[in-house]
Parts: sequence; structure tokens; C-alpha cells
Amino acid sequence: INSPFNSLLCMLLGISFTVWFTLLLVFIVVPAIFGLSFGIRTLYMKVLLKVFEWATLRIERGAKEKKHLLYKPNTNGIIAKKPTSLEEELKEIRRNGSEFAVSDIFYFCRRGVESIVDDEVTKRFTAEELESWNLLTRSNYNFQHISARLTALWGLGLLIRYCCLLPLRLTLAITGVTLLVVFTTIIGFLPNGRMKNFLSEKVHLMCYRICVRALTAIITYHHSENKPKNGGICVANHTSPIDVIILASDGCYAMVGQTHGGLMGIIQRSMVKACPHIWFERSEIKDRHLVAKRLSDHVEDKNKLPILIFPEGTCINNTSVMMFKKGSFEIASTIYPVAIKYDPRFGEAFWNSSKFGMVSYLLRMMSSWAIVCSVWYLPPMSRQEGEDAVQFANRVKAAIARQGGLVDLLWDGGLKRSKVKDTFKEEQQKLYSKILVGTHEDRGRS
Repeated sequence: INSPFNSLLCMLLGISFTVWFTLLLVFIVVPAIFGLSFGIRTLYMKVLLKVFEWATLRIERGAKEKKHLLYKPNTNGIIAKKPTSLEEELKEIRRNGSEFAVSDIFYFCRRGVESIVDDEVTKRFTAEELESWNLLTRSNYNFQHISARLTALWGLGLLIRYCCLLPLRLTLAITGVTLLVVFTTIIGFLPNGRMKNFLSEKVHLMCYRICVRALTAIITYHHSENKPKNGGICVANHTSPIDVIILASDGCYAMVGQTHGGLMGIIQRSMVKACPHIWFERSEIKDRHLVAKRLSDHVEDKNKLPILIFPEGTCINNTSVMMFKKGSFEIASTIYPVAIKYDPRFGEAFWNSSKFGMVSYLLRMMSSWAIVCSVWYLPPMSRQEGEDAVQFANRVKAAIARQGGLVDLLWDGGLKRSKVKDTFKEEQQKLYSKILVGTHEDRGRS
């Protein structure tokens, strides 16, 4: 029996769903289709900055009143040192120019201790502790009960993030992924041609922009005239899995990666029907010649989208750029470097894969205040005459680090999960032996 209460409840639920869907369509989906913005996220960011500033000052003032020591975060940066070679440092130590000196032993011992104390690698895989507080207990060790107002503000922020923003973001994420799967599958049935490519690009841009809004991402793109062109390879520093969404919401790319199962596999299979993405089987990804062949075949066709690659091969914590794998630089093609820099004050974008799984990481992202980042499109770069793939990769990496304000490191990001390769140790030994041999020859000539 339908009671008046049940009828009223159904009517209210219907009205709520209609209002929710209308707001979603008007303020999110439609602007995403046309690439428009009402400036709401920018205003939201400015308000947050004012609140963070007040909260940080209140913590510092409360700590002084109660005579508490404030925790000073250890920055993930390193002490800037003038870059010098092994030969220059040894010459500085042993001025007598002998073939071998006991001081050489002390030099290598000192370098070993320095590497332990100021580890340039391990610190790149931990999230940065903020000096200011952004109302997230996971981002500042100074959080404690200072005053009722500050605690109430933190509680209000908790309710806003988990009860308002998180459901909205989940809805947007589900909407974006669902539309991507459905539309790319439909487009896949169309014959190859300009119409299919046009619709595929529009669908990808629309869906990625919806996913960007699911993170309340506020992105500033610089130098758009340098955006990657068809037939090229786009390389960027890697901080998070969402780097793909950040870049793909401003332009279309052909993705490169390993095939997966489950939901990710469904998304990959639907995407490749509408756009020539390059997916490898697990057994193929280790075959360097096969990978290079497929990448070369793709870039030779100037009608195909630029390939998006993250040469570091792992996520780095937004403070530095580590060694670029040389594979993508061995292909005779134009490289379009892109620098990505996140603002950690609003939310930590770095994915520590050894600590958080993908689901827990995405939950942390969607329960943060926002994701704010800057993207710089650098001028295209080509391999110079006499330059090998490693030298070219290092030159591109240095340009990205310089533009993004990141530390340029030579270490391999794979050290996160493995030990230093024996070949690297052998290179240092060979370099030292060359110094000794060279010194001996110089003395013989004199």
C-alpha cells in the first residue's frame, strides 16, 4: 500500500536525482565537451590558500604559547654541489701527481659515507612533508589540538572532503570511464578515416576532462605552441599515474603500455578500437627489438597521434628527474619534452607504489583538497650529429629538470626495487684505472 510518506520520499528522491544530474551535466559534462571553465576551481584554490595560511599561523602561535617545539620537515632536496668529475676530485686530493696515493682510499670511503648520509635515491620515493598545514593530518606532524576553532575547522574540512567532494568525484570518475568505454567501442565500428579520427579525439578529450574534474585538478599549461605533433614522441617526467590524464586532457596521444586484465583491460581494449594505442603482452614488453620496431612503425606514419612515454619507468616524488631509459631516444624521431610540476599544498600526487595500492592511492587522491599542477611544453628536440641515445636522453632530461625546477639526477629509478648493477660499479673501476694509466703515461713522457 502506497502511503503518503512513501510517495513524498520517492518524489524527493526523484527531484534530488534530477537536480544532481542537471548540475552534473551543466557544470561538468558540457564544459568538458567544449573545453570551457567557469573559474570555480580557481576561486576554490584561492580560498583554500587563505584557509591554509590562517591554520599554519594558528599552529605556530599556539605552539609558542604552549612552548611546544615545532617539527621542521626534512626537505627532499639535496645540498647543491658543484658538479665535478672523478678525475678532478682526485687531482685536488693528491697534488703530488703520483700513480697511487693512500688518500685515494679515503676519498672513496668519504664518497661512500656521503652516499649513505645524503642518499640521493631513497628520498626520491617518499612523499614530501609540508612546512605549512593544509588541514590534512597525513601531511603535517605538527597537527595537534591547539584550539577549538582550529579543530572545528579540521572537522569541517573532513566532512566536506569525505561527504561532499568524494561522492561527487566518484560519480564523475565513473561517468568519465563509462563514457570512454562506451563511446570508443561504438567509434571502433566506424571505418578508418577522418571522421573516425575526429570523433575519437573529441571523445578522448571529453572523457579525460571529466576525469580531471573528478580530481578537482587545476592545471596551468604553458607554451602551448610547442605541443607535440603527429609522428613525434612526447616524453615527460613521471610523478603519478594521473600524469596521463593531466596531459591527455589538453591533447590526444597514443599510449604505450602493458596489457592488463579486469577493468583496466576492458578500458584498454575499448580505447584501441578507436585509436591506435600500442599495448604489449607481458612476454613482449621485455623484447627491446620488438618494442622499438612497433614504436618506429608508429612514428613513421605522420597521420598517427604522438606517442606518450615516461622514460623514467617509475614514479618519482616531484622533486627530481631520474635517469631516462634510452629506448625511446634510439628511434629516429622528433622528441617533444614536457615538464610536469605538482603543488603539494593541496594534495600529494606522488604514488608510492611500495606503500599504497592503486585503489588506496586513488582514494587518497579523491579525498584531498585538489590536484594543482603546471605543465610546460618545451620546444621539440632532435638528436644531434655524433650524439648517441644516452647523451640525447640526458640532454632532454636536463631540459625538463631545468624548466620544472627539479633536481637532475643520473641514478636509475629502478633502484627503488633493485640493487646497483655490477656494470655501474665496473664503469667506476674502469674510470679510476684510466686515471692511473694516464698518470703513468704522463710521467713516462716527462
